[in-house]
Amino acid sequence: MQRFTALDLQRKLGPVQEAALREPVAITHHGRDRLVMMAADEYARLKRRDKMVVAAEDIPDDFLSALEAPYTDAEQSALDGEIT
Repeated sequence: MQRFTALDLQRKLGPVQEAALREPVAITHHGRDRLVMMAADEYARLKRRDKMVVAAEDIPDDFLSALEAPYTDAEQSALDGEIT
């Protein structure tokens, strides 16, 4: 990740924005990462991904049942000895 100082951001806004369109860039303050600038579509993608997370207590019962008794076909059962 490229890094720019807060002063760079003030003086060279255009080049910093162009870099942020290619990949997220860190904006530093007193040598420490303080902000991240990224393309709006990448931010939107990350926000959509956040909504895919489900708390354990909110997992539907039918999904949990499927996890407890997974389906395996005959071809896969030959691998059972490898696991134990």
